This record gives sequence, structure tokens and C-alpha cells, in this order.
Amino acid sequence: MAQSERARSVANHDLPYTTRDALVRDFASRGLVALAPEDLGIPLETHDVIYAKEREAFTAGRYITASLIPEILDVIDAPGVVAACNALVGKNWAIVPFTHNTPFPSGARDQHWHKDDNGPYNLRKHRHHQAIQIEMLYYPQEVRADNGPTAVIPYSQYWTFNHEENHDNFAGADHLDFGYQVGGMERLAVSGPNSTYEFDDIVNRRTAHDIRMREAVLGTGWPLVAPFEAAPLKPGSVVLYSHNLFHRGNHRRDDWRTWKDTPRFMWRFWLYRTTEPDGKEPDEVDWRALGIDHMTGVDLSQAPDDATVLWRHHHHWLHTGWPPRRSAGRNLNGLAAALYATGEAAETKRIGAAYKLASSEDDAALRLLGDALHNERESVRRAATYGLVAVGAEATDVFLDATKSAVRWVRKAGVYGLGDVAALNERVLEVVADRLANDPSVYVRSVAANALGCLGRRAVASGIGQDLIPQCVNALVESLGREENRLGMNIAQDRSIKFVRPTDECDVCEGIGINYSTERFKRVRSAVRENALTSMVVLCSHGTALLGDEVDPTVKALVNVVRTDENVFSVGLALDSLNRLANVEPAKGNAIRKTLLGLLEDMPIHSWEPLVRSGLDPSVVREFNQAEIERP
Repeated sequence: MAQSERARSVANHDLPYTTRDALVRDFASRGLVALAPEDLGIPLETHDVIYAKEREAFTAGRYITASLIPEILDVIDAPGVVAACNALVGKNWAIVPFTHNTPFPSGARDQHWHKDDNGPYNLRKHRHHQAIQIEMLYYPQEVRADNGPTAVIPYSQYWTFNHEENHDNFAGADHLDFGYQVGGMERLAVSGPNSTYEFDDIVNRRTAHDIRMREAVLGTGWPLVAPFEAAPLKPGSVVLYSHNLFHRGNHRRDDWRTWKDTPRFMWRFWLYRTTEPDGKEPDEVDWRALGIDHMTGVDLSQAPDDATVLWRHHHHWLHTGWPPRRSAGRNLNGLAAALYATGEAAETKRIGAAYKLASSEDDAALRLLGDALHNERESVRRAATYGLVAVGAEATDVFLDATKSAVRWVRKAGVYGLGDVAALNERVLEVVADRLANDPSVYVRSVAANALGCLGRRAVASGIGQDLIPQCVNALVESLGREENRLGMNIAQDRSIKFVRPTDECDVCEGIGINYSTERFKRVRSAVRENALTSMVVLCSHGTALLGDEVDPTVKALVNVVRTDENVFSVGLALDSLNRLANVEPAKGNAIRKTLLGLLEDMPIHSWEPLVRSGLDPSVVREFNQAEIERP
């Protein structure tokens, strides 16, 4: 049986849910885990209530949010969900506000395979291999094999394509087959009343759409990958997967005349890390000895070492926050050649070689990775960047040197790497803050803004450099005073966000402009502001004491963002930052909490999920919702 057929046959039976002891291991390798509704720790009837309310609102054409269905907040706060997410993305994890925290109905069309953008909607960021951001899917009703199960490509999270000067992948999401959009197939109905396919072909996955989806996956040449549909799932199931996993929305294959009465909903939340892993070193895993993957049917005995070397690293990192021990005996000449292999199918060879060099005790390995970081090919630079991050703090000098490059892409890699592995000290802070303040590239500045949060998060965990966190916050506040929003690229260029292009003013996709039909917000974005405020959420997660003398200026800056910024995502992130300052140390946060509640009263719309996650009492949500109901 072919691997893709074997994976599909597994999905035709009850989907095996993930056990607690296998959670981190399976996530590090497969990139996908599933939580059973019985393991969430909330009443099963909660899911029935959510589905009934959702179906009624959907039928009435209402915009569905947590304000309308507050029971969704019980799911986010469910003990089983919190425990699993703590293990994968750290305690006190955050939710990206105002993005996709709304339900997705399944219907007649297919998305093509893509990776979601990191951060708010369609914002291009550098992708972390570590579990810095993950996605959570929640299904209030059952998901059958024929009613639109989410399609994913397990084991694909560590591989990707160029995007820096590749316009096909410029706008946030990385695509497996961009020609699917260019050719218009995404607009065509695969099933339903407007489909041109025979029903028998739809049911048996023989349509041109199905064939193209399968061929796109198998055509990558990557190991172990095969299409997989996450079904059947019981009502109330939760799926967690790597933010870098290729996936797509899937069409329904059942009788379209039943769709109106039996809609299939899915809620999606983007989660991100605010604390480092704090566990003990795990036991080594013999990955090939695991045999047939119980969920996907993939034979792990066939896993190449280009994959298992990554699994080992990230399994260890998820437990500890640092690289595993290195070993001797690597063939550096062979690895150096693999690092420069050409072609998209060689992505696994390049990335695997970089991680093998990172795991080598030979000092020459670091030099080889450092040289590759300055290579003119993006695919080589990407592999070298991930390899150097896998080295850990010893790569700091290499990344510092990269920040001085005349090539913006090398500077971007340098600043990104410092954020991921460097200790927070005066020299590192000076360089990252300088790139945030003075780099001509919006992309580099946005990565620098994100790096300051990563540096601070790690400083809290290690205790090294905590006294410099107020300076990190100050650099972010100053950035907010400089950086300006721009009209959403899709509007400014009058084209789909998938087809926007870099400009003289901005060399990174700043995302689709969204105002949610309010006058308060405009359809504007700023990659730097949004990254700076994401870092602010991370740093504010550790309380006012960490900010030192910068507490008052920080609160003032965040309040100003909430009151004046026209970018809804920036406002949502600023509110979450204030909420975290108010709740980490309740006795010190009363004044901030009072200010926060006043700000919330003036908001025309709310994103409650991030705020409840960071400590806002759900009773406050109920009070606001009741006030909205009673408002004339």
C-alpha cells in the first residue's frame, strides 16, 4: 500500500488521540497531536451548547465571536487544553488577538497546501523551528471523513521554500503550489450544487482537485510526507499543530443538501510562547524503533537521519530550552557539500546537514555554518541560520557579525539568531536595539523588535541579563514612537494579499488591512509595531518588577496605543500587555486594571480570548456582554 493510501486508511477509522506521555515526542516529530474531549476537563455538554448557539448565529448571518458565544472561553481555559499547551508552548502562553479566533465552516471549495503566517493575519515573520507559535483547532461537533476534515501534511513543519525574493511566497503564507491560486482552481467548487464533478468522483477523491493536492505533496521529494485528514473526531476535540505545518481547508464530500442543517464548524487560535521550557532533560528516543505511527500510518523506521536529527533537537528543546549534547564522528566535508545542495527537493538535505553540523563537537562545523550564512542563496542561508540556532549561545559572535552585513537578508538572519540564542548582555542589546532603530529594512526592524522579546524571555529563564530587560522595553517603546502604520498592501496595490509585492517603503508583507467594519479602526498595518507589541506581551507576562523604572513609561505608551492606534492588531496586543501587567502581581496591578477596564469600555469590538487567557476574570466578559445586550 502506498504511503498516502496508508495514511488515508488510518484516517478512515477513529483517529487515535494523543496520550500525555507521547505529547511532546509526537509534536517534535509529527508536528500534530489531538486531544480527546474527555481529556479536556470540561462537561461534554459544553460542546453541544457551543454548536447549537453557533448554528443559530450562522443561520442568522451573525458575526460569530466569543462575545456571542462566551462558552468558547471555557474551552480555552479547560485544564486539559492548558496542560497540553503548557507542555508545547510554555506556561502563560498568549493568544494572538483579532485574527482567526472565529469559526470556520467547511463547504464546497479547497484551499491549497500552505503554512500560515507567523503573527497577526498575513504578517510575514521569520519562522522559528522551535515551538514558539502553535495553532489550536477546536471542533464543537463531530468531524467525519466526509464533512470537511482539516487536511495536513505531518512531518512537513521543518521544510519550506524561499520567500525573500520569491514573490509567490512574499505574502505571509508559504505555498506548496502557488499555481493553484494563479490558475484559479481555488475559486472553483469541488463539491456542492455548483460543482462540475460527478458525485462518485467527489466521494472517492478522484477529482482534478484531489489529484492535484496529492501530486503537490508527493512532488516535494521530502521524506515521510503524505496527505492526511484529521478525522474522524468526536464533538469537542482539539487539535494542536506546529505553526509551520503545511495544511489546508478541505471541501465536504457528503450530500450538499444536508449542509445547511449540519454545518461543520472549526475555531482556530494562534498561540505563542511567553516563557521558556523549564523541564529536565528527556530520555533519548530511538525514532525509527517507534515503527508505524499510530495516528498517520507512516512507517517511522524509514525516517532518514536528516529528519531524526531535527526531531532529537526539538524534543530536547521542548523539555529544556537548550540544545542536546553534541557528538563526535561527523563527516564535515560531506555535510558541507549537502549544505549547498541545489533544488527545492534538497531542502531536507540542507537543513539536515545544518543540524548535523550543529551537533558536531568539531569547531570547524561552526565556521562552515558561519560561511554559509553569508551565501547568496536564500536556501543555504536559511539552513545555516537554523543550524546556527541549533548550536546555541556559541553562535552569538557569528550572528553579531552578520548584523553588520551590507546584505539586508544576512542582517535579518543575524538579528533573528541573536534573539533565538544569545544571552542578553550590553553588546547584544546595543546591536539589536540599533537595528530596530536604524536599519533601512522594515523586515530587519520587525525581526529586531521580535528578537527583544525572545532575549527577555530567555533572560528571565536563565537569570542572565534580567537587569537589562527595562532597556529592552525602552527600545520597544521608542520604536512605537517612530514607526507608522501603512495602508494594507492589498488595498494600496488593489490586489489579493496573496499577490502583493514589496515596495520602496516596505520590503516585508505587512498583512491584509482589516477594520472589522468599525469607524474606530482603519485598514492599516505595521510589521514593526506589531512585532514590538508582541514582544511587549512577552515581557509584560513576567510582571511589573521586571520592568523596573520603565513601568510607568511603558503603561503610558501602551495606553496611548489603545487610545490612538488605528491598527486593530496593535491595539489588541497592547491591551493584552496591560492585562498581563495587571494580573501577574495583583496587589501592584490595581491601578493598571482600573485603566484597562476603562479602555475596554471605549472599545467598539473586543477580542476576549487573549484577555481571559492572561487573567481577565470571565465575569468581566459577562458584564460587558450584558451591557451590549441592554444597550438601546
